[in-house]
Amino acid sequence: MATIRIADPAYAGDEPGQPPSCDDGSATGPAFSKSQSTARSHPEEIHESIYNIRSRIPERISSRISTAEQPDDDPGLRNPGDFKQRQVFKGKMLLWLAYQSVGVIYGDIGTSPLYVFSSTFSSPPSRQDLIGALSIIIWSLFMMVTVKYVLMNITHRDPREASLVQMKRYLSGDLESAGQKVRQRLESSRFARGLLKVIGVLAVTMVLADGLLTPAQSVLGAVQGIEVVQPSISKGTVIGVTDAILIVLFFIQPLGITKLSFAFSPIVVIWLGFNAVIGIYNLVKYDAGVFQALNPGLAFEFLIRNKTEGWRMLGGTLLAFTGVEALFADLGAFSRRAIQVSWLCYTFPCLLLAYIGQAAYISVHPGAYSNPFFNSVPPGTIYPALIIAILAAIVASQAIITATFQLLAQVMKLSYFPQIKVIHTSQIFHGQLFIPIANWLLMVGTILIASIYNNTTSLGNAYGVCVMFVTFFDTCMVSLAAMFVWRISPYLVFLPWLTVACLDATYLSSALTKVPQGAWFTLTLAAILAMLFLLWRYGKEQQWFAEAEDRFPTSHFIVSSPDGQMALSKRYGDLPVSVNRGLGIFFDKAGETTPIVFSQFALKLNSLPEVIVFFHLRPLEQPSVAAENRITVSHLAIPNCYRLVVRYGYNDEIITPDLASVIVDQVRKYLMSRSASVPLSEEGEEKDSVTPDSPTAEGSRDARASVGSEIANLEAAYSHKVLYIVGKEQMKIKPDTALVRKSLLHVFLWIRDNTRNKMANLRLPTDKLIEVGFLKEI
Repeated sequence: MATIRIADPAYAGDEPGQPPSCDDGSATGPAFSKSQSTARSHPEEIHESIYNIRSRIPERISSRISTAEQPDDDPGLRNPGDFKQRQVFKGKMLLWLAYQSVGVIYGDIGTSPLYVFSSTFSSPPSRQDLIGALSIIIWSLFMMVTVKYVLMNITHRDPREASLVQMKRYLSGDLESAGQKVRQRLESSRFARGLLKVIGVLAVTMVLADGLLTPAQSVLGAVQGIEVVQPSISKGTVIGVTDAILIVLFFIQPLGITKLSFAFSPIVVIWLGFNAVIGIYNLVKYDAGVFQALNPGLAFEFLIRNKTEGWRMLGGTLLAFTGVEALFADLGAFSRRAIQVSWLCYTFPCLLLAYIGQAAYISVHPGAYSNPFFNSVPPGTIYPALIIAILAAIVASQAIITATFQLLAQVMKLSYFPQIKVIHTSQIFHGQLFIPIANWLLMVGTILIASIYNNTTSLGNAYGVCVMFVTFFDTCMVSLAAMFVWRISPYLVFLPWLTVACLDATYLSSALTKVPQGAWFTLTLAAILAMLFLLWRYGKEQQWFAEAEDRFPTSHFIVSSPDGQMALSKRYGDLPVSVNRGLGIFFDKAGETTPIVFSQFALKLNSLPEVIVFFHLRPLEQPSVAAENRITVSHLAIPNCYRLVVRYGYNDEIITPDLASVIVDQVRKYLMSRSASVPLSEEGEEKDSVTPDSPTAEGSRDARASVGSEIANLEAAYSHKVLYIVGKEQMKIKPDTALVRKSLLHVFLWIRDNTRNKMANLRLPTDKLIEVGFLKEI
C-alpha cells in the first residue's frame, strides 16, 4: 500500500525532532551556503546516514544488504574526512581548556567539602576516628580519581568515545577480529554481547539518574549555610532560595560551555583556592598532627576498629569523589591533557588541603562535624564564605549537566534514543553541546528533588549508589578494553583490576545500605531509562532488518535498453517504466545503494522523472565545510541519474528554497568536468597520428556528445518541472509475532510516531514537494 500526498500534511522522518530525515532513505538538511549564526541544531544527530550507521548495525543485518549487482560509481561515498577528527590542543590553548575544565568538571568534586564529614559521622567523632576517615578520603581521592580516572582511564580514551556505551561498541567491534580462544568465545556468545550492552546502557542511565540529585545536593548544601548565619531562618526560605538558584542555572545553559566558563571558572578557581587557604590556616592554628592521615594504614585501622559501622561510614566518605563519573563523560567537551593538567596541578592539591584543614579544626572542636566548612572558616569570613560557597554550588551542578548533554548525544548516535534537537555552542571546541529538552526536564526534576528531600542528609542517603555502580562498571569495561582492544597482556591487567575492583566493591557494598533510605529512587529511575534505551535500540534493529532487503544498487532495480527505454528488472516484473519530463530530487538518507523512496515511487507508479538526483546529506562534527570539499557528484548505473552528496558542518545554512537550482548547477559542473577530461591514452598520442576518422577521435566525439546530451537533458528537465520527493515509512507488526515481542514493538512504534519531525518544517516550495508513503512489516 502506498500513498502520495502533497506537502501540507504532517511529515514524519526516521530520526525525529530534526529537519527531514525520512524512513525511506530521504533526508534534508543544510544547503551549501554558510550561516551567520554561531550555533545551530547539531546536524550529525539529525541525519545519521547508513554510511555512518553501518558501524552500529549488527553484522547479521548488514550482511543482508545486497551489493551483488553492478555497483554505482560513487567515489564520494567513502571519504576519510567524514569521520570525526580528534582535536589536539597545545600551549596557550591547552591551558585555556584546562582553565575551562576547572569551572565545568570539578565543581561537583570541589564542593564536596561542604558535606563529606557531616555525611560520614552521625555524632562528634574521636580524634582517632577522624584521622582514620580523613585517611580514607585522601587515599580515595588518590586512587579513585587521580590513578583510576585521570591517569589510567582517560589516557586511553578517545574523547569522541566518552561513555561506557561507546566502550561497549569498541569491545563488540574488536572481539570480531580477535584471534585468541577467549576472544572468540566472547565474540560468539550472545550472552556476552548482551551483557556488554546492558552494562554500558546502565552506566549511562545511572549517571543521568544521579544528575537529578547533584544540582539539588550541591546548591542545597551551600544555601543551608544561611542557617549558620541566621539560625531562625525557616526551612521554606532555604528551599525557595535553592529552587530560585536552580532555575537561574538552567536558564543560562543555552549560552554554552565556553561563555559559561568565563563566569564559572573564576568562581571554582577562587573557591578551591579559598578552601586551600582556610585549610592551611586551620592546619597551622589547630592540629598539624592530622598529617599522619597520609599513612594508608590508618584507613584500614579505622575500618577494623569500627567494623560494621566503619563499613557503613564509607557511604559518607565516597561523597568526596562523587562527580568523577562526570569527568569521564565530560572528556568529549575538553581534552585528556587539559583534564590532567587542571586536576594534578590545581584541583587535587586544593582539595587535599581543604579536607586536612577541616579535620584539624574538628579535632579541636568535634561538634563542628555537622557543618564542617562554615564552622571551620576563620572569624570574620563567614559572609564571604557563604557567598562564594553558594556561587561554587551553582557551578558544581554544571559538571553533571554537561555530562548529561554529552551522554545523550552519544546514545542518540548509537541509536539507543530517539533523535532530539542538539545544538553546538562553540565553533572552536566541537564537542561542546546543548540539548534544550534535556535541560528543561533536568530543571524540573532537580527542583522537585530539592523540594521533596529538603536537606542534604536525606539527599545524601539517595546519593552515591549509582556513582559507585558506574565506577565499578568503568573498572570492568576498561580492563576488558585493555585486553581486547589495546591488546595488553591479561597478566598485566589482572592485578590493577583486582586492586581497583576491590576498592570499588567495598564502596559499592557500603552504598547499597542506603537503598531503603532513598537510593531506591535513583536505581529505579536508572532502570526505567535503561529499559527505554534498550527498547529503542531493539526497535531500530528490527527496523533495519525490515529495510535490509531494500538496499541495493540501481542496476538491481532498473534496467535500460540500448534505445534508452527503461524498465523494472525481471525480479520486479520486467514492466516498462514511463519517463515524464522534469527533474526529480529524491531525498536519500542512506547515501549509498538505491533510496527506498525511489524504488517505491517507481514500483507504485511505473513512472520516473526524466532526470533523477539522489540528494544525500552527510553531517560532520565541525562548524563548516570548505566549499571545495562540500559537494560530491557521481553518475549512477541508469541514464540521467546522479547522486549528490553534501558534507556540511553544524553552522552551515539549512536547506534554502532555491535548492533545485543549486543542485542543477553542481550536476552541470560535474558533467562539464567530465567533458573536459581526456583519457591519458588520447593525450599521449602524436597529433598527426589522430585523424578525424580514427577510432580514438570518434570515441572522444561520442563521449563529448553524450555529455552534451546529458547537460541538455538536465537543463530541459529543470526548466520544465522540479519535484522534491521524500518518503514516509509506516511500520506494521507481523500478525504472527509473539506477545512479548509485539508489546515491545508497539511501544517502540508509539514513541517513533510521536517523536518524528513534520514535513511542513521543510523550507521548500510546498507546491513542488511530494511525500511517498509505504508500509513495512517488522
